[in-house]
Amino acid sequence: SSINFYITGDHRVILTQNNVIYDRLPIGFFENDSGEQEDSNKPVFYTESKTGKQSGIETIRIGKESKNTTRKRFTLRGKVLNAVTGDPVPDLVIMAQSKKINTVTDADGRYSIELPAGVNLLEFKSLGIENQKKRVIIYSDGKADFYLEENPELLDEVLVDADKDKNIKEAVTGLTQIKVKDIKTIPLVLGERDILKVAVTLPGISKAGEGAAGYNVRGGKSDQNLFLLDEAVIYNPTHFFGIFSALNPYTSGDLNIYKGDIPAQYGGRLSSVFDIRTKEARSEKISGEGGIGPVTSNLMLNIPVVKGKSGLIVGGRGTYSDWLLKTLNDESLKNSQASFYDIVLKYNHNFGENDHLETTGYYSKDKFSITSDSLYSYSNRLFSLKWNHRFNEKNRGELIATNSEYKYNIDFDGDPARNFDFGYRINETQLKLNMKFLMNTNNTFDYGISAKLYNNDPGELNPLGSGSLIEQTTVPAERALESGVFISDQFKIGKDFLLNAGFRYSLYAFLGPTSQRVYIDGLPRNEGTVKETLEFDKNEVAQTYGQPEFRVSARYSITPSVSVKASYNKNVQFIHTLSNNTTSAPTDTWKLSDLNIKPQQADQYALGFYTNFEGRNKIELSIEGYYKLSKNILDYKVGADLLLNETIEREVLQGDGKAYGVEFLLRKSKGKLNGWLGYTYSRSLIKFDSEFTEETVNNGDYFPSNYDKPHDLSLVLNYKLTRRYSFSANFIYQTGRPVTYPIGNYVYNGAEYVFYSDRNEFRIPDYYRLDIGINIEGNHKIKKLAHSFWNISVYNVLGRNNPYSVFFVTEDGKIQAYQSSIFAVPVPTITYNFRF
Repeated sequence: SSINFYITGDHRVILTQNNVIYDRLPIGFFENDSGEQEDSNKPVFYTESKTGKQSGIETIRIGKESKNTTRKRFTLRGKVLNAVTGDPVPDLVIMAQSKKINTVTDADGRYSIELPAGVNLLEFKSLGIENQKKRVIIYSDGKADFYLEENPELLDEVLVDADKDKNIKEAVTGLTQIKVKDIKTIPLVLGERDILKVAVTLPGISKAGEGAAGYNVRGGKSDQNLFLLDEAVIYNPTHFFGIFSALNPYTSGDLNIYKGDIPAQYGGRLSSVFDIRTKEARSEKISGEGGIGPVTSNLMLNIPVVKGKSGLIVGGRGTYSDWLLKTLNDESLKNSQASFYDIVLKYNHNFGENDHLETTGYYSKDKFSITSDSLYSYSNRLFSLKWNHRFNEKNRGELIATNSEYKYNIDFDGDPARNFDFGYRINETQLKLNMKFLMNTNNTFDYGISAKLYNNDPGELNPLGSGSLIEQTTVPAERALESGVFISDQFKIGKDFLLNAGFRYSLYAFLGPTSQRVYIDGLPRNEGTVKETLEFDKNEVAQTYGQPEFRVSARYSITPSVSVKASYNKNVQFIHTLSNNTTSAPTDTWKLSDLNIKPQQADQYALGFYTNFEGRNKIELSIEGYYKLSKNILDYKVGADLLLNETIEREVLQGDGKAYGVEFLLRKSKGKLNGWLGYTYSRSLIKFDSEFTEETVNNGDYFPSNYDKPHDLSLVLNYKLTRRYSFSANFIYQTGRPVTYPIGNYVYNGAEYVFYSDRNEFRIPDYYRLDIGINIEGNHKIKKLAHSFWNISVYNVLGRNNPYSVFFVTEDGKIQAYQSSIFAVPVPTITYNFRF
């Protein structure tokens, strides 16, 4: 209890609240002869004033006094809550002003402050909360919750910008941040709010084509991007060949894209990290959000589980395109299929002020059939569990466990003798520990360790039906363990210089059971150059790779609104995609590094200039250049057979790459007219050189990659007529991507053959597109069942026939060129969104 006692000489017991009764003063209570204070605590003497400035201030006593303690400071922690609603009060300042001590409450209203023993006068200050004072007499560590009254003020306009000047103050280069709530007015194909579609309108991020499944960041391949949903990997973040993203816009929170300086805690990819966070479930009341469009519908529900402690988010999205196809007159389309759905669940729970649990589950499935004899399907599944714990004011950590799986299947049912079923699957499980140490106001350390287990099934082919003559084929499974340890420190040097230095060491082990072929050095890899075959048992290490990775970035403030940043990043990647398509597809397979296929590596240098033009409507300007060198980039030989091939190392090439560019962004986020202008000039080149002709491409010279687009310009604008009505427009221009053309034909042994140009020597026509939209907000009355939002938009309003690909067909002995397009006509849509 908080009761102290004192026994007098005549055996009477005196009880006191908190205090100790002293019958003699402690040694050193007064200064000694030398004038120095002894290292012991003084008793707490306090007389409460009934008049003057201190009257009417509530006094709170914490703990109880002890004669034996040597501590001079104690920790007070607890929550600050709204006295009327009981909601937490975030970002509230708590000050012991006379002692120059202060702290700020977090998003859940929690605070922790270290106070000297004795009497402390605390002041509470926050916008919308009445300024109050509390007298705290603290004798030991303790807890106190404060309930504060609101103090609303009617103002013409209040603008609170939590991220004000963040772009010029932080040290990270190449960071793109997108908030889902800010993208609802952008006109997109078929009315879908799509956070990844918005990402490609920003500098440095692009796609190989309008219907391509992958994303290319700063000249990197699509497999060089790490997509994370609440720390778990999504291998294919798209639906229906990239026309839609696989992320529900109503359950998604914010997206951080690291394309320059990747934090040391992330490993395994060369080009970027897409860190996607699901919204935090609220525990106060049921709420929801949804949308109904011409092809898809979405719904998200927020369900409190334990009021004030835990909540559940449930989100679902599905398409009814199958039903639409059945209504068409075209027989080929009527017999086609195209459908997808995705489901996400997130549960979070607060176990007191120091522990927080988050768990997320996600599943998506696509199914499509472009021809009547083949049915394609693919799915993503992931699970993540994260436990956050605060050890004390300076140390906190999080333990993360995840599992992800991607698989696809092809059913061919067109010829009884050739019917087959083909399946592919990759699964990974990861355990990760992240720690943070707040050393002082100038130093923050992040450190941790992680381990990831890969299970890759390269493919299995089975006959479909009793009459099928297809031979059953299975490529042996692959297993590997990827581990990493990292540490980084962000520290200030003076008031203008901020440095973030990180180090990561990645260790990779390819595991058995496996058979690894050893080839004769100096000769091309083929059946005749195999020197020996090594056999490895289950979990036996067949090959290891270790790689140090350095992550360094710095920021120098020239003025309070102008800064320059520079960074250097070294990254390693142990997993590759196998594809002989010019763009990524859902049917691409993954390959783990082994004895013959080395991990990819990249070194990236970046330098940028950043400034904000202050005023009522802030304008942000940034110019950033980068140069990236990479090696062991995987590509394929001419005529390569990549599917169900046990000797895949004979069909692929590993070469060098280089990418460089300049990114320009002008963004206006406030005012009636807002939006951004983004422009990127970039080049992405690769080289495959060898002393053997079959392993050389384009004479061993650098040539453009499939996703090399030198010019990329995006203009995204929104104009608010009133609080309820606004107009939006997008304009996109991109250089056409490279392509290989036939440039002649020849006759050999009586047969005619086509002669092709050097790989990627030509380009398809340039791409440009204009979209427009009108947005109508429902009225803003508080007491109504739901708030609505209408979006009426036209995608590709000019009807531009942008080519997705160019291909060639021999007809009547002549080579004919054709181009395919995804959306060659204007696509109008009306979408209804609601929130309650």
